[in-house]
Amino acid sequence: MSKLNNSKEEEALHAGEVYNLWSYLYNTKCFCVTMQVLINHTGDNDLKVLLEDVLENGFTQEEQQVETLLKETGIRLPPAPPDRPNVETQDIPAGARFNDPEIAALVQKELIAGRMTSSYIIGISFQEKLRTMFEEFNTQKEEYELKLLKLTKEKGWIVYPPINTK
Repeated sequence: MSKLNNSKEEEALHAGEVYNLWSYLYNTKCFCVTMQVLINHTGDNDLKVLLEDVLENGFTQEEQQVETLLKETGIRLPPAPPDRPNVETQDIPAGARFNDPEIAALVQKELIAGRMTSSYIIGISFQEKLRTMFEEFNTQKEEYELKLLKLTKEKGWIVYPPINTK
């Protein structure tokens, strides 16, 4: 139960915050492993560098911050899938390998979904530190999304919808 006083240190997380933090952490842990797989499949060096940055400075740091918060509040942590080993792209059979434009689209989709989830958590949160943390996550995801968009345009991977001339 939340204490109804002005002490921010004693303010407990409400059920919606706990559920969404736990779910966010679980999904982030899973996507970190997916990113490891996608990095293994990436053939384009520019995309690989961007994905490694997104993984290390984006998702992994978010995972650590949310995990720390849940530990501090005594919430049991979600399970984490095992890390994937690094493999060389040429060791993955051609028919089983993701193409670079597909990888870029998958990561873009995850960044967009992450921003939506962050915005939702900001909206339901009563705690200022929680709102601030997810505002930072949201801003960082937007920056990565713009970098990825720029890269997909430079590489010619972006697929434009048909133009309506009427």
